[in-house]
Amino acid sequence: MRMCSGPRLKQAVLGCVPVLSWLPRYSIRENAMGDVISGVSVGIMHLPQGMAYALLAAIPPVFGLYTSLYPVLIYFIFGTSRHISIGTFAVVSIMIGGVMERLAPDSDFPILNGVNGTETVNITARDAYRVQIACAFTVLGGLIQILLGLVRFGFVVTYLSEPLVRGYTTGAACHVTISQLKYLFGIKPSRFSGPLSQIYTLLNICQLLPETNVAELVVSLVALAVLIVVKELNACYSKKLPLPIPIELIVIIAATIISYFAGINNKYGVDIVGEIPSGLKAPRVPNFSLFSELIGDAFAAAIVGYAINISLGKTFALKHGYKVDSNQELIALGLSNTIGSFFQCYSVTSSLSRSLIQESTGGKTQVAGVVSSVIVLITVLKIGSLFEDLPKAVLSTIVFVNLKGMFKQFLDVPMLWRTNKVDLLVWLVTFTCTVLLNLDLGLAVSIGFSMLTVIFKTQLPRYSILGQVPGTDLYLDTDTYEEIPGITIFRSSTTVYYTNAEQYLEALQEKSGIDIGNLLTQKKKRDAKQKRRQEKEKKRAKKEEKKQRNMNGHLSNGKFSEESEKNQSMELKNGMLPTGMNAHHQGNGVAIITTETHANGHVSGQVNWAYQHDGNMSDSDSETGCHDDNDTTTQTSHSGDVEKGSACGSGTHSIILDLSTTSFVDTVSVKMLKNMFRDFGEIDVNIYLAGCQACVVEQLERAGFFSESIPKSRLFATIHDAVLHIFKNLWSERLTVRGN
Repeated sequence: MRMCSGPRLKQAVLGCVPVLSWLPRYSIRENAMGDVISGVSVGIMHLPQGMAYALLAAIPPVFGLYTSLYPVLIYFIFGTSRHISIGTFAVVSIMIGGVMERLAPDSDFPILNGVNGTETVNITARDAYRVQIACAFTVLGGLIQILLGLVRFGFVVTYLSEPLVRGYTTGAACHVTISQLKYLFGIKPSRFSGPLSQIYTLLNICQLLPETNVAELVVSLVALAVLIVVKELNACYSKKLPLPIPIELIVIIAATIISYFAGINNKYGVDIVGEIPSGLKAPRVPNFSLFSELIGDAFAAAIVGYAINISLGKTFALKHGYKVDSNQELIALGLSNTIGSFFQCYSVTSSLSRSLIQESTGGKTQVAGVVSSVIVLITVLKIGSLFEDLPKAVLSTIVFVNLKGMFKQFLDVPMLWRTNKVDLLVWLVTFTCTVLLNLDLGLAVSIGFSMLTVIFKTQLPRYSILGQVPGTDLYLDTDTYEEIPGITIFRSSTTVYYTNAEQYLEALQEKSGIDIGNLLTQKKKRDAKQKRRQEKEKKRAKKEEKKQRNMNGHLSNGKFSEESEKNQSMELKNGMLPTGMNAHHQGNGVAIITTETHANGHVSGQVNWAYQHDGNMSDSDSETGCHDDNDTTTQTSHSGDVEKGSACGSGTHSIILDLSTTSFVDTVSVKMLKNMFRDFGEIDVNIYLAGCQACVVEQLERAGFFSESIPKSRLFATIHDAVLHIFKNLWSERLTVRGN
């Protein structure tokens, strides 16, 4: 019943159709004026950019106007960002243009010229087929975005890091620039595809420079100069101007008027836009048979378009204090593309330049997008045909000027050099691959390289030994603070899992100075030696017992016992004790062993270990060290008192593993930790875990990590808790030893 409750149904509907949640509460007094002004400004920008970016997509300019109309209305209903401007965008347009050159080149549409027998291009047939490709490309990309949104795959954009996106868009800007040079110079370079196609195209353009149409170059330079100057004025006086000067629209109108009355197309051969039909076209079903040839390119465009859209949306949301739903944005963008494709639109995403205008001119909600659509609609229905004499070179200059923001991203290089060289490498590799390998293959290689850097970071983490900040419970790198004597606190900068588990153990041994393999080998040799010694002692004891039975009873039992004690005391002094230890006869079959040693250069004091009459160590002594014949190291606490004998010759009796950076454990890391507890335990070094997240503890429990040999008492919330526990145990052992 709870799953079907009214409130939950309402919440689901409002989540799927966000306009229903904010439009009923829309304040006309507070928002209407800003939205109208913003919408008119953005609508004016849609006109030149729509036609200019349509040229990038290699389709007639009127389809850029359609793309600036329908998808904006769809996003108004389903989108969650209040400030981004959906529509044509240079990067996505050039990706579609690359597909057009591959699937519908001019050479596939020849028409024989009856006058001189030469072949020309059947522009009508070519453009009709290219529109079919663009619509199929768009609907396929939209369906991919919707599917990813429905399966809550909005996090996919997190794999596109900011350096990757910025490097990719900068490389795409180079593609856009090279593709528009032919309009700037009035030349017709050959078409190239595949890797290095941009290099070949640029070389071909350089070869054709002597054939430049001077009139077209003059038009381009004049338009470019005017656009740059006025845009700089807009930037300088942005706070004083109520609205930015719509210089793109002014240039388009002026260039169209001059072109019409001067007849520069007929007199000087300046290429113009051509026929722009008035009115809207009836919906058409895209050509689904093209899907198999478009799937790779459509997926790349879908991911890139979403990455740009969500990055802009989250930027404005953070600035103005509202939330953008990444999965709903994916669905909204997918619906804008899918539905728009039936009205002969091509792929859309948000535009940085238009979004900045929409936000800076006072736009408050998605209503600004509706107002901009009305401006585009009026143009398409009534005045679109007036721009038929517009020179294409003017549209190219508009594209160039709007690429300024992307080319400014080259400034990322010195900034990343100073801050993060790995991100710099991602930026440079992405840019290079995008320029040399084209947009689709370049994106795939860039993502792969970016993922490799993540793997390399986990394979090359920073391992450190921590020391205590005096007077606090903080533990930082021992480069600054001293290590606690006898306690090694080890930290890795990344998660420990199967790719770096072996490296983790090696780094621990290197940092702590404990060669576990060598120490285990030495321990086995000592155990074997001790076993042989005990066997010899047993044989000698039997001989002595047999010899005693053969005695004629001249000696009393008391005298024999006293002489036996003296003999054993002499044996202890003559080699049965490690170097530096002394045995003192106490009577009652007990000798007290004393030692004075140094740990880390400090006097460690004395410690008493009870040695039993039968030659075996007491329980407390057996837990304290490897019992190397040459090892007399003892360990001190902060106060300088001896707490415990060294277990392995390195002065370390306890190791704390700081796992606060570990977000998960796998079977390999669990097995590695179990082996560490076992191996270090054999040389009497205790292992403790500190800082484990709750999810890591749960994973350890499910993996059967905790047992009698590895109790949960070895697990602590913080490093300081583990340190206090170790000192408490050492103090208890010390009191026990003194009591004995």
